Amino acid sequence: MELFETIRREYQFGVGTIKGVAKKLGIHRRMVREALADAVPEQRKKIERARPKLEPAMSFIDAILENDVTAPRKQRHTAHRIYDRLRTEKPEIELAETTVRKYVREKKLRIGLIHRETFVPQSYQWGQEGQVDWYEMYAELGGEQQKVQMFCLRSMASAGAFHRAYPHASQQAFLEGHELAFHYFGGPFHLLRYDNLKSAVQRILRGSQREETARFIAFRSHWGYAADFCNPARGNEKGGVEEEGGFFRRNHLVPVPVARDYAHLNELLREASQRDEQRIVGQRSISVGAAMALEREHLLPLVKEGFDLAAVRFPVVNSSGCAKVLTNFYSVPVAVGTEVQAKIHAAYVEIWHQGKCLARHERCFGRQQKVLDLDHYLEVLEKKPGALAGSTALEQWRRQGRWPASYDCYWEILKQRQGKQAGTQAMIEILLLGQQYGAERLRQAIEEALRLGCSDAAAVRYLLTADQLDKSKPEAVELGSLISYERPQPTMETYDQLLLHAPGREVIQ
Repeated sequence: MELFETIRREYQFGVGTIKGVAKKLGIHRRMVREALADAVPEQRKKIERARPKLEPAMSFIDAILENDVTAPRKQRHTAHRIYDRLRTEKPEIELAETTVRKYVREKKLRIGLIHRETFVPQSYQWGQEGQVDWYEMYAELGGEQQKVQMFCLRSMASAGAFHRAYPHASQQAFLEGHELAFHYFGGPFHLLRYDNLKSAVQRILRGSQREETARFIAFRSHWGYAADFCNPARGNEKGGVEEEGGFFRRNHLVPVPVARDYAHLNELLREASQRDEQRIVGQRSISVGAAMALEREHLLPLVKEGFDLAAVRFPVVNSSGCAKVLTNFYSVPVAVGTEVQAKIHAAYVEIWHQGKCLARHERCFGRQQKVLDLDHYLEVLEKKPGALAGSTALEQWRRQGRWPASYDCYWEILKQRQGKQAGTQAMIEILLLGQQYGAERLRQAIEEALRLGCSDAAAVRYLLTADQLDKSKPEAVELGSLISYERPQPTMETYDQLLLHAPGREVIQ
């Protein structure tokens, strides 16, 4: 633009000829004529430059991306993955990764693998909307690395978030996460936004209509909030909670967290969420914690009684002494054929009968698995002692660490002294004492019996009750201090005088 202006001024006020202006400014006469014709330069044509280094790799990259059109969305090639394959499969082609990245993006736009989309910024009022999602992470629990399902509920106005870990993204965990989040924030939000997860949606209908699960409808009605669902495969419609999951994973779950169990892990997650309340998000003027305090007044009130989160089933105890709950079997200490009530919680299963909780098992998320407790079979084993050694319940106790090595030692001593069957019956009798006195006291009593060389059920029973037989000795009292309690001996003389002065009465002796 500045050159055109100089040409026009030189022609008008200077040399005055096209040839003279071109010679003075060192340009072609064609440019002088162009500048004189219009003060605004014409749009330059974009010239496609040759790509001598990229051209040998273009067919290879094109084939990969065209195959990705039909591949699962989350298993398509990234530019970095294509660059790695080029170095491995086409080592003769030398290319920079930035060159590959640029071409891959151009090609993806042309064939429709990616789209340029404009997103409309949103503003939220206090307590108006929260967003809910699940995401995955890994944690080391009890020395073993496990995949963990993370429940997250994020406030869109304050940017506060609640995170909780579960072994499985079940409906019970989904509903429990809501209740814990409501207490964390101080109340439910007026609207919660979800994707189409199975815990809430049975079937996607036309448009925004959804066929929701009965328990989700009851839960939502109990707490009084409204629900909205995203369009299928449109996670950007709840972008706040999507970004929160990524931020929390990068900042608090790296390196892989180490915890004793899920309770300990959730304590660590809560501490991390509370630390996040100190940060200021985006262009906000106050911290997350201060915004949550302001938002608390605009949330719906907490209900007095929580929702009954447990799913209920009514199985019948089978011939193995188990009740089938969902796809697994749990042992119950009742007679075969009894109908019991199973309450399914997020992390455990309770078996009830006649208003009494008979058993509580850690919930199993496999299929066709048996979860057994040896205590539930001890009364049966009294009649069938030979079944103890090979029982599945005993094997599970060994794996769980509930059968110490001292039990095997004592059992072997009993069999050597009393015989195989009688010794096993004595061991079962000892195990029954654990139901009355507790597993820890029983273990201590057996270890003490081993130390003393005792090999009898009566000895273990005595050791369990020995502390109750000890009588406390009274404290020693100094004899001199008893003088203060001395009193003179009573006499009857005063009463005899009353008898002597009684008029006209006979004394009956």
